[in-house]
Amino acid sequence: MDLALVEAAASGRQGDVPVGAVIVASDGSSVIAQGHNQRQAQGDPLAHAEIEALRAVNSWNLADCTLVVTLEPCPMCAGAALASHLGRIVFGAWDPKLGACGSVWDLARDPHIGHQPEIIGGVEEERCSALLQEFFSTKR
Repeated sequence: MDLALVEAAASGRQGDVPVGAVIVASDGSSVIAQGHNQRQAQGDPLAHAEIEALRAVNSWNLADCTLVVTLEPCPMCAGAALASHLGRIVFGAWDPKLGACGSVWDLARDPHIGHQPEIIGGVEEERCSALLQEFFSTKR
């Protein structure tokens, strides 16, 4: 989560919502991809941190990998994680507006989808939430 927070801070400095993501290989010690929100920087509504990290891997089958992200994935990102067959999704802050891994929706555990990754939420939640709160306090 520390590296995901570094990525999140990078997106915040660019004026994007500070969300960062890393994909960790099955051995748990090597990061194979990372990304951060770049919606503002790229003018691309799809440039969420998770999508940027998934694009960097260049593979659709990540069954042995873990996605670590500072904010609960939205429906688009949860869907992309499912399409990538990620084995585990770990996130920090819960998203009470658009969360799709247990708070508002639970796409990752929907029995109709077939692939169901392990979900672990609330990891370093205070640090992840604080970064988001600080960013939005300057915007409002």
